[in-house]
Amino acid sequence: MSKAHRGKGIRELFHNGRGLCPVCKRDNVKILYEQDKDETKVKICKICKAAIKHGKKSV
Repeated sequence: MSKAHRGKGIRELFHNGRGLCPVCKRDNVKILYEQDKDETKVKICKICKAAIKHGKKSV
């Protein structure tokens, strides 16, 4: 199984991939998942990614 969103792959990112999620406004969570918003890509957290996939939230 791929482990692209933890460990060695995120160490090169700014603040190790942590920051403020633009959807749920939680701070210091991993924002590693890309989502399209108005022809731009924004990075969101894992929980918001799942909620958008199931139609519970929108970007």
